[in-house]
Formats: sequence, C-alpha cells, structure tokens
Amino acid sequence: MELPVPEHIRPLRDRVLRFVEDRVYPAEPVLNRGVHNDGEAHELMKRLQQEAKDEGLWALGHPKELGGGGLPFLDYVYINEVVGMAHHAIWALGTHTHQDSLMLRRHATAEWQEKYLAPLVAGEFSQCFSMTEPDVASSDPKQLQTTAVLDGDEWVVDGHKWFASEALDARYVVVMVRTEPDEVPIHQAFSMVIVPVDTPGFEIVRDIPVMGMDEGHCELRFNSARVPATSMLGQRGQGFTIAQERLGPGRIFHCMRWLGQAQRAYDLMCERALTRVAFGSPLSDKQLIQKMIFDTAAEIRASRLLTLDAARTLDAGGSARVEIGIIKVVGASMVHNAIDRAIQVFGAAGVSGDFPLERMYRLARFARIYDGPDETHIATVSRLLLKQHRDARRPVVS
Repeated sequence: MELPVPEHIRPLRDRVLRFVEDRVYPAEPVLNRGVHNDGEAHELMKRLQQEAKDEGLWALGHPKELGGGGLPFLDYVYINEVVGMAHHAIWALGTHTHQDSLMLRRHATAEWQEKYLAPLVAGEFSQCFSMTEPDVASSDPKQLQTTAVLDGDEWVVDGHKWFASEALDARYVVVMVRTEPDEVPIHQAFSMVIVPVDTPGFEIVRDIPVMGMDEGHCELRFNSARVPATSMLGQRGQGFTIAQERLGPGRIFHCMRWLGQAQRAYDLMCERALTRVAFGSPLSDKQLIQKMIFDTAAEIRASRLLTLDAARTLDAGGSARVEIGIIKVVGASMVHNAIDRAIQVFGAAGVSGDFPLERMYRLARFARIYDGPDETHIATVSRLLLKQHRDARRPVVS
C-alpha cells in the first residue's frame, strides 16, 4: 500500500490544496454565518465557485461531458482528502453533488437526466437525498414508513422525513419510499422516487437547528404529493440496492475528507505545541503533549491506509462491505480524537471562535451518526466476518 499521493495526481491535488488554504480558509468567518440566510456569505460562496470553475478545479469527479473534471474514482479519492480540510470547500469546489449525479446517470430516465444533470453539476442547485424519518429508528431502514402508491400513471407519495440535507437549495428530492406490499421480501420492498420541490403536497416544514449551526438539514412532509410514474429511479424494489451504490463510494469520500480535517487539526496542534510556553518551556517538551501528537499521527496514518485499501477494493470491483464498514467507524473516531486533542493543547482558545477547532469539533460529532451509526456498522461487519470464518471452516460436501 502506497502512503504517498501518486505522482500523476499530485500537481492537481496541490492546486486544490492551495485553493482551499488561500481562498476557503480566509472566507470561513463569513461562510460560517450560513449561505442560506446571510447575503454576504451567499455571494462569497458564489464567487468562490466561479473562481474554482475559472481555474479548472470545479466538480473534478464528474464526467467531462457534464462540465466536470472527469477524474477516475481513485484519483478523486485523493482529491477529497484535501477538499476535506475546510468544511465549505465541498460546495466551493462542486464536489457535493457527485453521488447524486451518479444516481441520476445510472438510474433516472432520459427525461430527468436532460432536466437535471447538467445544471446539478454546474452548481445551479443542490441535490437532496431523503431517507431518514423521525418516527422510526432509521438505522434500521426496513422500518421506514413513507410510501408511494401507484395511481394510474402517477406515484402518490405520503410520509414524514427529516435531516434532508440541502433541501433548501434543491430543485428535487430523491425520496426512499415503500412501494411494495407486505408479502414482498423486505429488502425488495423499497424504491426511490424523484419529487420536484414545486410539487403540490411537498412541504419543507423547517430547517432543523443542529448543534448551534444552521446547515440546511430539513424536516419534510409529503401529503399525497403526485409525481409521474417515470419519476422512479431504476426499477421497483431496487431502493436499497441503489442506496448502497450511492453510500459505498460516498463513505470513502467522507473518510478521506475526515483525514483532511484531522490533518488540519494535527497541524494546528503541532504549531501550538511548538510556540506556546508553559512552566518555562514549550508545550512540545511536555511528555503528555508528545503523547497526543504521537497518538494523532498514528491514528491518521492507520485510518488513511484503511481508507485507501477500501477505495482500491471497491475500484477493483469488490463490494468492500467489510472494508467500508471498518473505515466508517475507525475514521469517525480518528477525526474526533484529532480535533479533541488539538483543542486540549490550545486550552481555552481552542473552544473559542477565534480558531476553527470549535466548529470542526461540532461537525466531527456527526461522523458517528450519518451514513449509518457506528453500532450498525460494527454489527454488520462482525456478522460478515463471522460468516467468513464459519464458511472457511465448513467441510466441503462431495
């Protein structure tokens, strides 16, 4: 396993890194006010997006024919590592729509692709994928209660969703719905349907406050919202299959971006330790601080190797279910620990708004929940590993 960035992608990765450090970092105090509600933040984000397009850094993982950079999957994995160093960079660089444009390309009808794909990649609006519901434990998606019933040539959607990210800037919502009766096997009972936001019966109830931040995580209601039968992604009953296509690569990108966040926290921690003096010497001379630096460096390197291994397994055609489940849990812990230790080295300054660490810390706490909570991944991976062990020990039947 190579730890260095491959030479063929390094120049582009370095350009993205400079964009993040030189353009996005200085913009953070304004962008943190919220691009949905603050006019200055909104205009600043639009300016950054245009600069990324002008410099050939926009939507690097999207196909060139749609206005993207056309990077192969593994090359794009390395790019995401430096994009992750600033939370707002995923929007400034047009990487936030990658997985949803992939769903449209693979599973939407030509009509919907023609209507949405190019403007989605161009950043004219954001995607919104809605699966989580407030009335059931959505870590077990077999319990989801939102339904779509076929009435003539229309789907009638009814239900209640929340934590639908980017709904405020979306033109449509891709909704996970139950379409099949009880006698159908549960993993074949759910489908995905496109619901344009101007559909009668669709309602954004509220923008949910999340740990003191206004980030566009919305509560939605579908009250007999009617959409054409052609609005379905793929075939009936393929909802979970399509979700796994979306979530697998998406989790790898998440984990690479967490590595970028952890690296930023590590750099801040080391700089603070070298320059802050206490009890007659720099903090870097204290053994407890040295232990924090050692642990953080070790965890970042281990998580990076695990994540790259998962990416290569997936790229080679494997399902990578075990590998992706492991990195989701290990990566979430790694990024939290890195930021937490950096705050400790900064002391009171670390929890102030004068440094980026306090916001990074709040964002890192989500990592153990979204795209599947730790507990679900641990249980799933453990079952898969035990099955492999049982199968390996089972005698061959002649």
